[in-house]
Amino acid sequence: MGSRSSHAARIPDGDSIRRETGFSQASLLRLYHRFRALDRNKKGYLSRMDLQQIGALAVNPLGDRIIDSFFPDGSLQVDFPGFVRVMAHFRPVDDEDAALRDPKEPEPLNSRMNKLHFAFQLYDLDRDGKISRLEMLQVLRLMVGVQVTEEQLESIADRTVQEADEDGDGAVSFLEFAKSLEKMDVERKMSIRILK
Repeated sequence: MGSRSSHAARIPDGDSIRRETGFSQASLLRLYHRFRALDRNKKGYLSRMDLQQIGALAVNPLGDRIIDSFFPDGSLQVDFPGFVRVMAHFRPVDDEDAALRDPKEPEPLNSRMNKLHFAFQLYDLDRDGKISRLEMLQVLRLMVGVQVTEEQLESIADRTVQEADEDGDGAVSFLEFAKSLEKMDVERKMSIRILK
């Protein structure tokens, strides 16, 4: 146990990152070791190429989009705190956390609303706050590949946007996106169990 806390002390801003993300000390330490393993050249940051080493992202049809989320505003590198902030979206929701949360504090990164925001930005390619039919179509192409005809994909995209688009503007806003997923267990589906 003593060696674990001495390792945790070497994590830059460890206490602050734990408070912001809700990760336990043990999970933060695992993430720190994973970050350092991905940073093979010991640069102190990760590039897109470093993240592409993660096997689960390499085979995920939305892997490139998920990797993009580590680099907001076109940055070319992510430091450890930025890496952990993105990973925090996948931390399982703990009912105990919700009960103890101070309502004056910002919502945790792993809250339902923040998980939905994260998912929304995977679709909102031009970051205009809406998912257009074309953006929906591009994501569907990635997800299904060649298993479905282009005509079928266009039909699915049209229907998906139509069903979610309540204000009739031909696109899906974040609120419409969230409402269309209100019955989905986003908290569980967007969680990685090892990230407590």
